[in-house]
Amino acid sequence: MPLPWLDPMDAPVFPCTSRALADPNGLLATGGSLDADWLLAAYSEGIFPWYEQGQPLLWWAPDPRLVLEPGRVVVSRSLRKLIRKRIYRISFDTAFTSVIEACQTSGARKNATWITSEMRAAYVNLHKLGHAHSVEVWHDESLVGGLYGIALGKAFFGESMFSVQPNASKLALVALAQQLEARGFGLIDCQVHSDHLVSMGAETLSRRDFQKSLTVLLSCEEQSGPWKTPPNNLMENPS
Repeated sequence: MPLPWLDPMDAPVFPCTSRALADPNGLLATGGSLDADWLLAAYSEGIFPWYEQGQPLLWWAPDPRLVLEPGRVVVSRSLRKLIRKRIYRISFDTAFTSVIEACQTSGARKNATWITSEMRAAYVNLHKLGHAHSVEVWHDESLVGGLYGIALGKAFFGESMFSVQPNASKLALVALAQQLEARGFGLIDCQVHSDHLVSMGAETLSRRDFQKSLTVLLSCEEQSGPWKTPPNNLMENPS
């Protein structure tokens, strides 16, 4: 059966996620646009874009879905020890473009073809609109780790992370989780399986249960706009 094609000139309306393919897992549709209205509509239905350079725009809703509850992040003893050393400084929404560029070019993700120039511009635009956020990990004045994603209602949709020093991306995730817990968020969408994220407490949900959770969390209001680093560093007392 051919994939549904979405006309980018139409309103952003997606097929029901139950129509997503089993192989490749979650492939739902092609076409559409990376404009803000399309991206926000997609995330609100548990759909995200992913495609390689040279491919058409593809939309996904995998089953099962990897998720992480902000209050259940596993912080290892060694990571707690690293946090207490206060070698690193954490900030939010101060270097969004640098974070997304580093996710494309750093470490194992060097030359990541799924973060195209169009994709990067689309998420930078969402950041300017107050929907996309970044966590930055600094060593002195150097950006050494971070992550970015989308906040809608009380759900956060993680997109990518990077690290150029050991455990810097884990620090970013801990800081994100503590920020989200303080804001009353109930879920971090991690999209698909990752040993790294499972080791920090991520679990799988069926697509149906994931979307039930989204329905509840997206009914809550979250103020858009940049996040501020709290005056008392949330990283000081990791659980």
